[in-house]
Amino acid sequence: MPLYEHIFLARQDVTAQQVETMIDQYKGVVESNGGKVEKTEMWGVKSLAYRIKKNRKAHFAMFNLDAPAAAVAEMERQMRINEDILRFMTIRVDALDSEPSVMMQKRDRDERKERERRDRDGGYAAETEEA
Repeated sequence: MPLYEHIFLARQDVTAQQVETMIDQYKGVVESNGGKVEKTEMWGVKSLAYRIKKNRKAHFAMFNLDAPAAAVAEMERQMRINEDILRFMTIRVDALDSEPSVMMQKRDRDERKERERRDRDGGYAAETEEA
């Protein structure tokens, strides 16, 4: 079966739990049409480069799919109907990446830097209070 990467943007007004529900819903659509979702990632709320349907931010989510074209077409059809989905894009790829995507690696790196900064600044603040 063909392999795809699919990314969709949901309105910022919806909650993270509602985005998870959408992910489960579209995952079910793909699986009911004979496909398989290899990996899902929620990238969180990110700023958009320009307004889309009056939204400045959106929830980003990604799927790695191993599915027939009919399953992807049905998922995209249902996304077109859903008012909470701002945009989506599906790309056919030669191989699926099993490692975390670049966006998830960036998030991990940013969180690690923030944690180190807090530890460093917290330690410094404690030292100055003792002196």
